[in-house]
Amino acid sequence: MISDLLLWNKIGRIIVLLGERLNVSSERALGIFYESDTCERLHDPDTGLYLMGDLYIVNDIIRELQDKMG
Repeated sequence: MISDLLLWNKIGRIIVLLGERLNVSSERALGIFYESDTCERLHDPDTGLYLMGDLYIVNDIIRELQDKMG
């Protein structure tokens, strides 16, 4: 299981990468992240998503956004 501090650091890196990939502000990237199903899965240690790389998770969020848009 991942410690809270490590998870917070990982989330910070994910938000920065997400903002860069989507060309949005950090605040907007934060909102996108916390509204995603991926965020919920990342916080659930049973999924093991926290073991995946930051870019993998960012791509997962982007895929999720694309699916929602149609």
